[in-house]
Amino acid sequence: MKKCSKSLILIRVSIWGYNGMDSHDLSLVHTGTVIEEGKLTLEQLCNACGVQTDWVISLVEESIIEPQGQEPSLWYFTGGSLIRVRSALRLQRDLGVNLAGIALALDLIEELESLRAQIKKMGQG
Repeated sequence: MKKCSKSLILIRVSIWGYNGMDSHDLSLVHTGTVIEEGKLTLEQLCNACGVQTDWVISLVEESIIEPQGQEPSLWYFTGGSLIRVRSALRLQRDLGVNLAGIALALDLIEELESLRAQIKKMGQG
C-alpha cells in the first residue's frame, strides 16, 4: 500500500473588502498570514489560485515569486508564494496592472508592512 503525503499550508485569513468593481460581483477578498509552511507543486499552486500554469511561470520570470527546484516539473512553492500569486491576480484582474507593475506593487506593500511592524515594535518597547 502506497503512503500518500500531503503538504499542509495553514493560512490565517481575514476579510479585507469586496472583490471587483461591479456591484453584482460581491465575492469577498481574503488576505492572510502563513501560519505553517508547506510545499506546493506548480500544479497545486495553480489549482489553489485558479490560474493557468503559463501565468505562474510568467510570475517566476518576473521574479514575483521564486520556486525551489531547477525546472517547472520539479518546482515547489511556499505559502508566501500562494499569497503573492493571489495578490498578483487581484492586482491584474481588478486594476489592470501589468507584471512589472505587480512586482513593484507587491515589493512596496511588503516594505510598508515591514515598516509598520518596526514602528509597532518601537511603540511597544
